[in-house]
Amino acid sequence: MNEKMFRLDGKVALVTGASYGIGFGIASAYAEMGATIVFNDINQEKVDMGEKAYADIGITAKGYVCDVTNEEQVKAMVDSIVETYGHLDILVNNAGIIKRIPMAEMSVKDFSQVINIDLVGPFICAKAVIPHMIKEGHGKIINICSMMSELGRETVSAYAAAKGGLKMLTKNICSEYGEYNIQCNGIGPGYIATPQTAPLREKQPDGSMHPFDSFIRAKTPANRWGDPEDLQGPAVFLASDASNFVNGHILYVDGGILAYIGKQPQ
Repeated sequence: MNEKMFRLDGKVALVTGASYGIGFGIASAYAEMGATIVFNDINQEKVDMGEKAYADIGITAKGYVCDVTNEEQVKAMVDSIVETYGHLDILVNNAGIIKRIPMAEMSVKDFSQVINIDLVGPFICAKAVIPHMIKEGHGKIINICSMMSELGRETVSAYAAAKGGLKMLTKNICSEYGEYNIQCNGIGPGYIATPQTAPLREKQPDGSMHPFDSFIRAKTPANRWGDPEDLQGPAVFLASDASNFVNGHILYVDGGILAYIGKQPQ
């Protein structure tokens, strides 16, 4: 096997919503493997924060202010990237939100917002890059799915609906555009230790673990939360030539949660 198959030298990668968190970790790995990184966020403050975060670890990354639910803004961003760099080889649809509200209490407005960002946004971004990828004769689209692409849970009806839809959008992009040497796959992260999940991992005043932390550890054969670094290898694989015959697949990086019924009560 030629290890150069995993390199991304000369590739241009757009990772949406990658100012921090999972997207930042994936984009950083791509840069380490030789890719040029571009990303977007919803406002200039977050873009500036992201560019500084990349610069602090020695990565030059170009940020764009762009709302992934706005087709005109996305098209303008993608056209600008292609004009600046000559091509766009990798798209990671990472931007997303979650609203934890019981379904019967959730407004249509909130439900629609989650669907628009988590499902319609990836559709718009993929639609914008596919013509360029067809022209270049290759492309990689990676959708950040979720365990909620397979499972339901309390208070996440909109998120689960969006991520389930994103799984099927992944398969359909593969079905429509595989003949153009475009591979579309998904990554389904488990519970990842990020600043957003830090409150769920804090010790309680009595010294005990947060109940949600105990719940996740009990459901995970690895008995731990994932780290953003755990997603880097799978993300590099799916963006590289090593995965040229992998298409329409969702790679769950969850420590085994989806394979496990859980611990027997003592």
